[in-house]
Amino acid sequence: MKTSQSFGVHFTIKKEKAKDGVTNVYAAVTVNKERVRFALKHQVKVDNWDSGRGGLRIKVPEAKETNAYLEQVKFTITTYYQQLQIAGKEVTPQLLKAMFLGEETEQTYSLSKLMDYHYETASAALTWSTLKHYAVTRRYLEKFLKEKRNTTDIRINDVDYKFIIDFETYLRNHKPKDHQRPMNNNGVMKHLIRLRKMTTLALKLTWISRDPFKNYKFRYKKVETAFLNQKELDSIQGKDFAIDRLNIVRDLFVFSCYTGLSYVDLMNLKESNITAGEDNAQWIKLFRQKSNEPTNIPILPVAQRILERYRNSDRAEITGTLFPNLSNQKVNSYLKEIGFMNGIKKVLTFGVARHTFATTITLSNNVPIETVSKMMGHTKIATTQIYARVLLKKISDDMGQLKKIIEKNQTSTDHD
Repeated sequence: MKTSQSFGVHFTIKKEKAKDGVTNVYAAVTVNKERVRFALKHQVKVDNWDSGRGGLRIKVPEAKETNAYLEQVKFTITTYYQQLQIAGKEVTPQLLKAMFLGEETEQTYSLSKLMDYHYETASAALTWSTLKHYAVTRRYLEKFLKEKRNTTDIRINDVDYKFIIDFETYLRNHKPKDHQRPMNNNGVMKHLIRLRKMTTLALKLTWISRDPFKNYKFRYKKVETAFLNQKELDSIQGKDFAIDRLNIVRDLFVFSCYTGLSYVDLMNLKESNITAGEDNAQWIKLFRQKSNEPTNIPILPVAQRILERYRNSDRAEITGTLFPNLSNQKVNSYLKEIGFMNGIKKVLTFGVARHTFATTITLSNNVPIETVSKMMGHTKIATTQIYARVLLKKISDDMGQLKKIIEKNQTSTDHD
């Protein structure tokens, strides 16, 4: 990065701006022959000014106080200059002026202020769960600054390529003290994407003049998210547990497998979301909390039976929802028990249930992907294609049909 070769601070007055013989003192800051002047909050008599010394004449009574003030101004600006030089930052006289006057520039906006502003502006648009993810990223950034930079905050302009790489390395090497597993590659990438969204906001606000992520490449590893085949789903669906809480969570999970609803949408499901469709059957109609996209889902018989089972539940009436509300943490814990008791090695989550709806329930039964996309509340078919795993059974069935067609055509040819 370019470093400054020359620097100076001098003081002048503008006689033409004097009123009743009194005028402001101006600081002239020069860096590499580039100069900026700005008025100080200090006035002097024009006749007492020594232009050669850049201060008041020594014999003037107020000279000692005024000249000491000007020395302090020079010392402060020089200190800012030295700090920027040591940090390897490019110095401009405009920047030094802004720092002295306390004006906010791309060098003086802090990362914490950016994160505060992002939270204030994004709160209305983002869901609570998404904001919580940003809060986690912020905590990691604060830990990184404390442990690796020995500070609690930095200027936004100091978030450069090296900062990003160092933060990535910190995340990859971070070892949680609690029961959590170390962060995987995609988890690291998600934190960096949230940081990029905040620096993009700073760029749009002109708080910074360059994109620190310009030369950074995000590296995702493809992860095959699990889903249940029909046999696995049937085993869970038909299992009765001695513990009531496991039966409730089983029903919630199976309901999600047959509707594609996420955990949060399922917990928020109300009677007003159940309406009659064009076929006079019951449909679920709502806006997904994550994307605010409309979702319209015909209720399949299995889901309908579960719905009726809880419709008049005392626990559900307390919250005004169709199903009892359980915390996500408890639900995930109970799902582990359910999977273990059913001999399923896959880690059961509502993400697995959603994938099961897309793959096993709909796509493998020849429901068009466009229809599945609409029911899942996706804005793009490409998003649904992530779910569109073709089952081996489906391949076998399709190829079986093709085999019959070929054999039939071959028989017809032989007879001719």
